[in-house]
Amino acid sequence: MTDFLSSTPPPSSKPTKSDRGKQKKKKWSKGKQKEKVNNMVLFDHATYDKLLSEAYKFKLITSSILSDMLMINGSLARRVIKDLMAKELNLCPDGVACQRRLSFHELGARKSELQGKTFAGLSTNGGVTRARNQVIRAALPSYNDTEVAGSTNGRGLRGKLNKVVLAYSGGLDTSVIVPWLRENYGCEVVCFTADVGQGIKELDGLEQKAKASGACQLVVKDLKEEFVKDYIFPCLRAGAIYERKYLLGTSMARPVIAKAMVDVAKAVGADAVAHGCTGKGNDQVRFELTFFALDPKLKVVAPWREWDIMGREDAIEYAKKHNVPVPVTKKSIYSRDGNLWHLSHEGDILEDPENEPKKDMFMLTVDPEDAPNVPEYVEIGIVSGIPVSVNGEELSPASLLTKLNEIGGRHGIGRIDMVENRLVGMKSRGVYETPGGTILFAAARELESLTLDRETIQFKDTSALKYAELVYAGRWFDPLRESIDAFMEKVSETTTGSVTLKLYKGSVTVTSRKSPYSLYRQDISSFESGDVYDQADAAGFINLYGLPMRVRAMVKERND
Repeated sequence: MTDFLSSTPPPSSKPTKSDRGKQKKKKWSKGKQKEKVNNMVLFDHATYDKLLSEAYKFKLITSSILSDMLMINGSLARRVIKDLMAKELNLCPDGVACQRRLSFHELGARKSELQGKTFAGLSTNGGVTRARNQVIRAALPSYNDTEVAGSTNGRGLRGKLNKVVLAYSGGLDTSVIVPWLRENYGCEVVCFTADVGQGIKELDGLEQKAKASGACQLVVKDLKEEFVKDYIFPCLRAGAIYERKYLLGTSMARPVIAKAMVDVAKAVGADAVAHGCTGKGNDQVRFELTFFALDPKLKVVAPWREWDIMGREDAIEYAKKHNVPVPVTKKSIYSRDGNLWHLSHEGDILEDPENEPKKDMFMLTVDPEDAPNVPEYVEIGIVSGIPVSVNGEELSPASLLTKLNEIGGRHGIGRIDMVENRLVGMKSRGVYETPGGTILFAAARELESLTLDRETIQFKDTSALKYAELVYAGRWFDPLRESIDAFMEKVSETTTGSVTLKLYKGSVTVTSRKSPYSLYRQDISSFESGDVYDQADAAGFINLYGLPMRVRAMVKERND
């Protein structure tokens, strides 16, 4: 038996001849080992606290070896595992698997205060015999120097993964996942944060928070330009709106984030990806369909579908227990998702559709009642269905949208309160702020009224419904969406020009539109006589156009 942290530690890390003789005499049969385990004396609370203190000093205990440390039974055993889980983050403050090599002599010398207490590993080869009521088990294999490698060395409670890339925001849903992944899958966790324009405040301090939670690395990528250019603007060109109101802010962001996660997973050699989406929402589908499309070999971990946390209140308690800071309180809980396109609000009083949103909930837009009393005019320049300028100034996609968010926000533009049908079957209520997006949609649609004919507009609108449905459902990389997008690109080739809008206390009003490809002809549309349109021709047209109605009426009259 290897008896470590005993009352009389050996003088060096290498066992003497006398020590080896003593070890040989202490070898037990498996039956005696089990008997010894079942008859272990439980240490008292004071000793337990000292154990925690010593483990902290040496960074000995991390989440993975909690399941390999002690063999004890009874009610105290249950308390030990519960409290160690709660204090896990404090035991490894650098947030990564501990790599310091500790000799048996060092460990034994530090345990002088724990003399006579039961703290032993029952194996001569580093293995462990599992007792019936085992709570924590661990063994240092010999008197040789031992590398304490933390959670990544062992199998987790639910299996073993090597490295997981986690979609990380630093909010409630993802903050509690880092320690959970290490405990349950014995893996390294690489946190990934995509900058899609959610704001500098949400990115500030993320690295410290991620590593304090146990992550080995935080990767941040600036995806703002890609997000606007390759995801937002195609949806804008398509006129994609879900269920008459929703401008797809979150739906468009998930595939660009998931795509970047796949790239990071390949770069760091991860064998799995994870997200903090709940089992009731749409985002789980959006993330995972992108993973499937881009790298079907990656394993996907969705903690909200596996753990015992049943809601946000439980998650808050779990986070507090593990000393994970989260930007929410029990008194006011809003689930928010922000990016350069929009900011969404869900939860708390919004879960009752009868409740009016609180005035202080909104963050991007002022209350229309408090907006300036003087309207502001803004001109949007568009080329082939894609916005390129604001008030004559050409801007990059992300810069253009940022500018319009500022303009629209101060006039209270783009507030939407709706009950939508989620992909998973239930209805949900959400409030969205989309100031710049609302301005752009008004401009793009108005310009199309000049450049597209009736049949094309009707077919485009019909296709836009399906396009929006595909994006909402997370099927961005579906061939059908890509095919519809090719149609939208083709049909928008002549949608070039500019639109001027008046912004006033939450409203957007079109005041001017022009295009070199305009199908509007003043000389034709004028009530004055012209050379192109002869009003007398209308009689023949009406006769032909109304012929089916006349025939139907004649048949009915004859049969009556």
